[in-house]
Amino acid sequence: MTGSDGQPYLPCEAVLALLRAIATSCRNLADDPDCDLHTAGAAIDIEADALEFRAIAATRETT
Repeated sequence: MTGSDGQPYLPCEAVLALLRAIATSCRNLADDPDCDLHTAGAAIDIEADALEFRAIAATRETT
């Protein structure tokens, strides 16, 4: 959603789903001997970049 200030905002439900997905990913990576917290951090950064790109694109479409 885009707020009255033009900034993109996520509904609470979307944030909760995102946090639960991060927690699940961390648990899955914890069981993989080839992965560590650096791997988890890199995966989260990739997803954050994709989300930021989509939010910027959605904001620009509405203006």
